[in-house]
Amino acid sequence: MKYTIIESPVGPLLAARDEVGLAELQLPAGKHEQRPDPSWERDDAAFEDVRAQLAEYFAGTRTEFDLPLNATGTEFQKRVWSALLDIPYGETTSYGKTAVAVGSPSASRAVGLANGQNPIPIIVPCHRVVGADGSLTGYGGGLDTKKWLLAHEASHAGLFAT
Repeated sequence: MKYTIIESPVGPLLAARDEVGLAELQLPAGKHEQRPDPSWERDDAAFEDVRAQLAEYFAGTRTEFDLPLNATGTEFQKRVWSALLDIPYGETTSYGKTAVAVGSPSASRAVGLANGQNPIPIIVPCHRVVGADGSLTGYGGGLDTKKWLLAHEASHAGLFAT
């Protein structure tokens, strides 16, 4: 596994990838400590595509990512993470609606847990999932980061309306 650090408006992001695709994007704040595995090798040149697409996202000119992904998780987690990719830029959905989207309408708590274990935040937009009443609930990168990402997307979403 190779890794790099990518500077961003929400702080330094630790990106890790294997031969298949991007496996992790660790945020600087929140409940998970940002740290490369000791077996990983730093290789900044291996992340030019990730760095470029994140720069475009943070500049407000990219609404979707086109990167090979290789997140590790259970089949249910992978279904949830796949559903997150369908949430449009600048919009939000609830845990309950996501549970329906993955075919498990009574599993909103399990969706919340899978959302919290998303290893590739921002690119797999778990920040777009909110409480049923629209409230901002937990976020692995901290609520301030979630608020920032949602405000950033809201401020640029009108630029892409058709």
